[in-house]
Amino acid sequence: QVRLVESGGGLVQAGGSLRLSCTASGGTFTSYAMAWFRQAPRKEREFAAGISWSGVTTHYADSVKGRFTISRDNANNTLYLRMNSLNPEDTAVYYCAAVPRPYYSDYVADDYPYWGQGTQVTVSA
Repeated sequence: QVRLVESGGGLVQAGGSLRLSCTASGGTFTSYAMAWFRQAPRKEREFAAGISWSGVTTHYADSVKGRFTISRDNANNTLYLRMNSLNPEDTAVYYCAAVPRPYYSDYVADDYPYWGQGTQVTVSA
């Protein structure tokens, strides 16, 4: 069973950047397609970005496309989310998630059995 731990969240001004990391342990990292989800206050958890086991295939929600970049370092069992041009609407708890498939393109939160504890991202106006 894979264990996921996020880091890199914090407070940033609008227009700024952050890079989130998610370190995996206890499993074979390349067995999992990975994703980042986020949950803002009083809102449901939503998909932000997903990536295949190899890192070749990526997908983004329209709200983050062109500003966020998902990537993975399989040698170091780490998933990343680079976030540029942040705005207050990006304020949320960000979670990494894993599904035991090489590819996964439905990006439904309930289909991901493994989750990190989340990291808070706050963007001030």
